[in-house]
Formats: sequence, structure tokens, C-alpha cells
Amino acid sequence: MRKIGLIDYGMGNIHSVRRSIENLGEDVLLISQKVQLNQCKAIVIPGQGAFDPAISNLTKTGLIEDIKDWITQGNSFLGICLGLQLLFDESDEGSQKGLGIIEGNVKKIPNILNQRIPHIGWCNLIPTKNSNLIYPDLSNSNWVYFDHSYYANPHDKTLISAEIEYGSIKLAAIIEHENLVACQFHPEKSGKSGESILRNWIKSIRLT
Repeated sequence: MRKIGLIDYGMGNIHSVRRSIENLGEDVLLISQKVQLNQCKAIVIPGQGAFDPAISNLTKTGLIEDIKDWITQGNSFLGICLGLQLLFDESDEGSQKGLGIIEGNVKKIPNILNQRIPHIGWCNLIPTKNSNLIYPDLSNSNWVYFDHSYYANPHDKTLISAEIEYGSIKLAAIIEHENLVACQFHPEKSGKSGESILRNWIKSIRLT
């Protein structure tokens, strides 16, 4: 039986993500080399930390091209927080190139009156399009937990399936395109809403 692969690149709260997925009845495999991907039905890049060290650590694993191939070949993928930002071409946070899977960049959250950076805390998701993958089990109150200073800015705004209000502006919260899902928040820290999102993502894997 194939497992959900969790990319182990020395960054992120990997053990919390692992526990959350295992609590939903899935077997998790920590991935550190290409050959392990053959045992997986989906892969996850968790994230917590800074952009350049994350790219450097991923480069050391030798998995970057394999991750790109995994996604472009239509296999299920989930990115979490920094794991979302790494998918872009570049980030204001660093000088290294991102994975370039999603066209666009990662920008510094602007200074807004009465808003703190880093943005830490709970926000309500605002759906921007229908998403059977993400929302079927969620109520109208979809509170999830954020901890970030940078936000995703895809060239194609139709990739954004949910946003949050941050003062007078909106920030992308979920990027979704075919087999790829990535969220700026931490579902593993987001209580019942986060659990529902992970469960719905897992259900989508079982259908493929």
C-alpha cells in the first residue's frame, strides 16, 4: 500500500505534520532520497523557516528535479507555508531561485496600520472559487492558523482558491491547480478546520 511522502529537508515542523496525517489513518514515509518516491501516492513539503536556507537544504537532498517531475506528471502534491512559497520563481526573502513550478514571486507583507509583521494568528478563509477538493466538509467559519512575513503572488490569480483579509488588503491563503494544492497557513495547527482540509485532500488522493 502506497504512503504519503513527507519531504525531509531539515526544516519545518515535520513531526507535527506527520502526526496530523497519521491521525487521519494514513501511513507516512519521510522522504530523503529519490528511490523512496516509488512507495508514495502523494508528497508533502512542509515548511517553517527562511526561503534561501530551505532551497539550499532541498538542493542537498538532490530531490528538486524529482519534486518538479512529480508535480508536472500529475501526481498529488501538498505544500504547507514555506512549502507553498518554495514553488514560486523567487522570493523577496532571499536571493536564491525557487522551484519555478508556479509563475510569480513571494513578496514581503506590506506595513499596514494596526497589523503586525510577522502575521501570526487565526484568520477566516475567504473562498474565491468553487473547490470540491478543499471545502466540502467545512462550515462558513473556516478559521486557520498563520505564521508568516511573506505571501504568495502568482501571475495567474485564478490559481488562488482562498484568501484572507489582512487589514485593507487580501493575501493568498490557498493555491490550487489540478493535482497541486498549497496553503500559506498550517493545517496541522488549525484545529478542526485544518483537519477537514487535510481529510479532503487525502480523499482526493484516493480518487486518483
